[in-house]
Amino acid sequence: MKNITKSFLDYFDMVPATTDALKDAVYRLRYQVFCLEAGVFDAKQYPDGLEKDEYDAHSRHYLIRHRKTGIYAATTRLILRDPKDVARPFPIERYCRFDRPDLLDKIPRDRMAEVSRFCVSRYFKRRPGEPGTVTGISVEKRLRQLVSEDERRTWPHLTLALIACLHKINVTHNTTHWYAMIEPSLFRLLGLLGIEFTPIGPLTECYGKRQPCIIKVPEYLDRVKKKNRHIWDMLTDYGRFWRDSGESDARPPSANTVGSSLGITIRGASGTR
Repeated sequence: MKNITKSFLDYFDMVPATTDALKDAVYRLRYQVFCLEAGVFDAKQYPDGLEKDEYDAHSRHYLIRHRKTGIYAATTRLILRDPKDVARPFPIERYCRFDRPDLLDKIPRDRMAEVSRFCVSRYFKRRPGEPGTVTGISVEKRLRQLVSEDERRTWPHLTLALIACLHKINVTHNTTHWYAMIEPSLFRLLGLLGIEFTPIGPLTECYGKRQPCIIKVPEYLDRVKKKNRHIWDMLTDYGRFWRDSGESDARPPSANTVGSSLGITIRGASGTR
């Protein structure tokens, strides 16, 4: 029996969006998911059909491509510290109130990143025969003609694959802590898989209820490895994108920590979008 990594990669590719054309594919898929499918953002604000924002310039992006059709099924980005303004807040620091400064005060700013625009196209979540847009019907027809039931069983692993993409980014940038604003249902799902984010503030209304969280990357991967080796294999590409937690804090914290670089008390960080 094939493991989940091998099964998934039989049908999908993980593609770093390193060219202008691939970045446009990222923004187009985000427009499809966040504007047309979920209604999170107003489609009228993006007349070119590309959902972009001010953080894209200092983010790294990935796409997941369905091999048989060439359709992009999912995308995510990791927002890194802005090299032109190292004290610039991450989105979560602008829009959420934090009440766990003890988890944040000693983290070096350059070891932080934020998981963002984490999404899967509805066509890879929809059951066969469910209605969609005119474009969606065309996409669904292509998928129905080409996709076997065995392949469909890999689709729930798209969530894991997106996190694996984040680790592929991280192997170059070596961040140790990731922020995320997570919907409660995804928070529960990730917890069941051993991917346990720690809440750092109350549920926040930010285009729906979301929980501001943080996760220490090496430590959570150690836990996942002990709990389910198949999931760990997929997240780390069989260990290629992993360092054990004993190495993660080899460098002492710098003075430029999360709290000090913002020039605020973390407990009071808040904002509205």
